[in-house]
Amino acid sequence: MNRPTATAELEERVASRNGDPHLRSVEEITGYKIQCMEESLGHVEDMIVDTESWSLRYLVIDTRNWLPGKKVIIAFDWITHFTWDDRKAHVDLTKSQVENAPEYDPRLPVNRAYEAQLYDFYGRPTYW
Repeated sequence: MNRPTATAELEERVASRNGDPHLRSVEEITGYKIQCMEESLGHVEDMIVDTESWSLRYLVIDTRNWLPGKKVIIAFDWITHFTWDDRKAHVDLTKSQVENAPEYDPRLPVNRAYEAQLYDFYGRPTYW
């Protein structure tokens, strides 16, 4: 019988307890700064999930420190990378794009018409 060594068993137990290091919780990512090409432009306030596919579609970005009271959404797919130690999500958007982006109103649904306007504004290919 080929039995794993004690060290391998210990490593397996530690890995199962700590989970996948590539997974992050919504709670952890909330508050991360959004880093555009020039500078930080706000922070993650919330996330929007597609309830049909359970896909993470959008990050709600609070720009109040930069644009008082304005919230925008960006597609999760537009994030180029995260720097976990710095608590930042990097996007290849400009400050001007975010400043002029359609404002997000959480009282209104994110429907296909809003998504089309958003993707058209940013000049991005749609996911649908």
